[in-house]
Amino acid sequence: MITPLKFEHSDFVLLTPAQMGEADRAAEAGGASGAAMMEAAGGAVAVAIGERWPMRPVTVLCGPGANGGDGFVVARHLDAAGWPVKVALLGEREKLSGDAARAAGMWKGDLAPFTPDSLDGAELIVDAIFGAGLSRPLDGQAAILVESMESRRIPVCAVDVPSGLDGASGVVRGAAATADLTVTFFRKKPGHLLYPGRALCGHVVVADIGTPVSVLDAISPNTWENGPGLWLHGYPWPEPESHKYKRGEVLVLGGEAITGASRMTVLAASRAGAGMVTLAAPEAVWSIYATSLTNAIVRRFDGAPGWQDLLADKRRNVVAIGPGAGVGGPTRQYVLAALATKRASVLDADALTSFAEAPEDLFRAIDGPCVMTPHTGEFMRLFHFEGDKLERARAAAKQSGAIVLLKGPDTVIAAPDGRAIINSNAPAQLATGGSGDVLTGFIGALLAQGMAPFEAAAAGVWLHGAAAAEFGLGLVAEDLPGVLPRVLQRLRMQADV
Repeated sequence: MITPLKFEHSDFVLLTPAQMGEADRAAEAGGASGAAMMEAAGGAVAVAIGERWPMRPVTVLCGPGANGGDGFVVARHLDAAGWPVKVALLGEREKLSGDAARAAGMWKGDLAPFTPDSLDGAELIVDAIFGAGLSRPLDGQAAILVESMESRRIPVCAVDVPSGLDGASGVVRGAAATADLTVTFFRKKPGHLLYPGRALCGHVVVADIGTPVSVLDAISPNTWENGPGLWLHGYPWPEPESHKYKRGEVLVLGGEAITGASRMTVLAASRAGAGMVTLAAPEAVWSIYATSLTNAIVRRFDGAPGWQDLLADKRRNVVAIGPGAGVGGPTRQYVLAALATKRASVLDADALTSFAEAPEDLFRAIDGPCVMTPHTGEFMRLFHFEGDKLERARAAAKQSGAIVLLKGPDTVIAAPDGRAIINSNAPAQLATGGSGDVLTGFIGALLAQGMAPFEAAAAGVWLHGAAAAEFGLGLVAEDLPGVLPRVLQRLRMQADV
């Protein structure tokens, strides 16, 4: 098996607000100046604004903390560049402290009342009221002004995150106004990628404010944004001496009532590089599979004994169960038999729902590499955790002992040891029937070729999104495998550089 990645690629790291606070303190302990970092942050926001919008009247809304201090720096830079700038402060200037007080003291203009009237005449709003660490719902004047921002539909640039957005979870605390541009610092936060936060942030720019990358060593982050840089150096490209058995074999369970789902899984596994793919066809529908699949071996089987016979061939090193399998006792039997082999497995759709009445039976049976790929409904039938999406996926992975891939526009891949990856490249056209069946095939093929489950799940999800983006509008699920080779060719060129 290919060695699991250690995730030393710090560019993909996501930091919670608490971890970002640790990074700031570590940077200052190492000699960095807090005032200089605030100056760099505000300057970076002003540059990003100038690159996106022509000069126009701007209102900068400043809060009582460090985020407000950044806002004062933004205002000073824009004013120096000739922009008409109005600043409104939540609270009193005299009550500011530290670097925020210093930044406010360098603003020589007037302060407007912190009311909706401060937005009159503005053609751009800089939201520097509260940053990503907000832990309580917005209320009072802040909530009133944020709601006014949202209703007026004036373009907004948010500093760090839109005020009211929890940077750790993407959850809205009370209220938040949609930003067209969000400028954050050093590293993104989970809330920039998890919905609804992702929809509120608009285009996200990560600015370098002088925080040394070495501060990550003490933080030990365990969350990343998905991208080829995490797993590309371990991708199982074909080698000159490879042969079909060396590249693994995926055994796909075919359904009796719905045959199209597993056929898409077969095609996806073949396109993603599995050396061989075998479709296990129930006796009653064997002819449907046998006449429609030219890229797979179709084996008929009759019930549990026949399934056991197919599992007896150890060259079938991955089993994919779920797409079109049917919900009920037979599918439960097939899943448990596959898990008993301790070979790698991908469980989706009906394979998961079949255990809705007794999820612990499934979890106890997982004793080998396993990737579960539920959408929200399937997840809720097996797991009963509270919290945001990242927390729930992590808890589910820990409970089940499997890699849990909680699907959606912000798919989360979580491992039992607490590592998690958030995917951000899935276009809206992936919301079509059968796309999950294709994903099962992609992941199954990568497992068959030796990728570790966590990395295989991350790579499969990213390739899934990239193929959908490559095809564009009008996508149906069966288009995805055909587009994958173009995506892989570009990745191979990238890997060879």
